[in-house]
Amino acid sequence: MKASIDFQRQGDKQNSAFFEEWLGRLLEDRDRQGLTENIGRIDALMITVEPGHSAAYVHELCLMTPYNYLVTLETDQHSTHILRIDMNAPDVLVREVKDPNLHGIFRSLNEVYPVGAKRPNSRYMGEVFQVKNLHEVVVVQKNREVRFFNQEQVRHLELPGNMVIVKPSPYTHNIVGYWERPDDDIRVYSLGVSSIRDDMQVAFEQAKVLREQLGLEQLLLPIDHLATRVYSQNREAAILEYLTLSSYYYWGSYDIPDQNSSTNVTKSVHYENVLNSPAKVFTAANHPYFCNHLIGQPSPTEAFVRNFGPRLHHIAVGVQDGRTQDQINIDYVVDALRNCGQKFLLQVIGSEQEGLKQIFSSASEHSSLIIEYVQRFGGFQGFFTKENVADLTAAAGADETLRSLDAEARA
Repeated sequence: MKASIDFQRQGDKQNSAFFEEWLGRLLEDRDRQGLTENIGRIDALMITVEPGHSAAYVHELCLMTPYNYLVTLETDQHSTHILRIDMNAPDVLVREVKDPNLHGIFRSLNEVYPVGAKRPNSRYMGEVFQVKNLHEVVVVQKNREVRFFNQEQVRHLELPGNMVIVKPSPYTHNIVGYWERPDDDIRVYSLGVSSIRDDMQVAFEQAKVLREQLGLEQLLLPIDHLATRVYSQNREAAILEYLTLSSYYYWGSYDIPDQNSSTNVTKSVHYENVLNSPAKVFTAANHPYFCNHLIGQPSPTEAFVRNFGPRLHHIAVGVQDGRTQDQINIDYVVDALRNCGQKFLLQVIGSEQEGLKQIFSSASEHSSLIIEYVQRFGGFQGFFTKENVADLTAAAGADETLRSLDAEARA
């Protein structure tokens, strides 16, 4: 297996001497301890929504992505809806609390932020990694001072009992889970009582029929990357922590000075194709908010984190390379969804000559997450051009949905 530190570095962002030293030390230690080989792909993503919003969100995801509704797992306090494409892409677990007054650790991560508190149960929770030997991963990570929920806490939180869950990160507020699953075994979640819920099935079938009518079925690909926003001072720590918890490597960072931010990418050492295990991206401001009045630059990333807290900002979905009805596929997808009422933050940006085209949807009213669409041309391996990511960052800062929530919080 290729050493985790030996992957080619991309980008132009200058990191600190601390980051460069500990990047090498942590990755070499991870390889030596066998964690890199033991920890595999991202097998599942977990998202929570407000009570009464899960059917609408399942419909939204099943229209805008290739996901299909599989089953619902019912526990005393939660309904967890499993969405799946196939065993080569991660599942999405949409988790809905039944009692709007239920308080817990994940809700508390929202309530201390002015806009996050408006939707206290809506947040992206984190990723679950497939591992070869769960016991060995836990022993090694505990020796590295990684903290886990104990089994009683996992039971109380009503999370799958066949997982071990790392406590929320102080830098991203996300969790990381591990479970042991051989490659030829199907994903089965040890949680509650399973059923096919009528409302979820109807929401899914309506979305799937529309997806097929619009001609999106063959154009939408699995998740390309997951983009988290963190405070400026936590950028390097968040990246290093994720590399400690996963089998990802540091792909590189690009500075976006016009938007006072940088975009930082990590990728799986096991899968060159991100559609098999999505890249994890971290975006952070270059300066903290209290410098803005002196540098005279916008700071949409820092503003988002101050309002919502550190959290996932968007999920990027791949679009098949090619053309449909004389349009580049991504343009066709966006036009089809716009005609159905879906809002986007800007026009599709980029070009075939630059290697890719991208666009952000408006933030979901159910999860506050944005869907990005990205189409790469001719085997292009990058995630953005500097011009593209600057436009996307600016558009996200001007999102009407997020700005209206911010205005409510300030009132």
